[in-house]
Amino acid sequence: MISVFYVIFLQEMFSFFSKKNKEAAITQLPFQTDIHSHILPGIDDGSPDIETSLKLVRGIYNLGITKTVATPHVIADMFRNTPETINSALQLLKAACKKEKIPIEITAAAEYMLDDYFIKLLRSDKPLLTIHKNIILTEQSYATPTSNLNEISFELVTAGYFPIMAHPERYPFYHNNYDAYSHLKDMGFLLQVNMLSLTGYYGKPVAKAARFIFDNDLADLVGTDMHHERHLQTLQHPGNLDIFSKYLGKRIYNDLSGF
Repeated sequence: MISVFYVIFLQEMFSFFSKKNKEAAITQLPFQTDIHSHILPGIDDGSPDIETSLKLVRGIYNLGITKTVATPHVIADMFRNTPETINSALQLLKAACKKEKIPIEITAAAEYMLDDYFIKLLRSDKPLLTIHKNIILTEQSYATPTSNLNEISFELVTAGYFPIMAHPERYPFYHNNYDAYSHLKDMGFLLQVNMLSLTGYYGKPVAKAARFIFDNDLADLVGTDMHHERHLQTLQHPGNLDIFSKYLGKRIYNDLSGF
């Protein structure tokens, strides 16, 4: 017959280890600067209004992000954002965060689609919006690879930019050719992986590609690519935070001070 004292002992031990497990649980993202997000209100397919923007900003701040770079789309046939439209939305969000006492540093750049409109911007005498110094965030269409990518990358590098290829793991035309990721780096692109890709949020092929990039030490930068509250909820899930910690390890990502 089990004694009362033994039962109490087991209960105390269970309580002790439960507390230890809770203490050991990961509650924050394994990086402090987010360099890819769509949190500016009303200028692309991200946050539609200031109320949503505040929810997203507060959410990533609670996940340990102390600095975020908003990167609204610049796409010829969809979002022809300019420094003026982006800065206007940025000032609106910064003022709202100050009012709500959310102590996060917010700056803004852009995520440029590598289309003909981008070539026009690149060849103009106006500087492009950058993440930090001369680091620029770019993307491709999910439908087809950019046919003149080598030429564009050459022009970017020649113009003095360090181009980032946003979420290369999400382009289906690379899923049967992982050598393309090394080729992108050979062309001069830094590779930025979306955190949500690791969780299977965008599907198994994307998750597999993202994990390949990390496993082969090809990832240079990471980002939330935050658009809406579903993204935030997925980032907050404890199981996903464990996945992020596993793949990012102890390496410090998004420290741009070395550039």
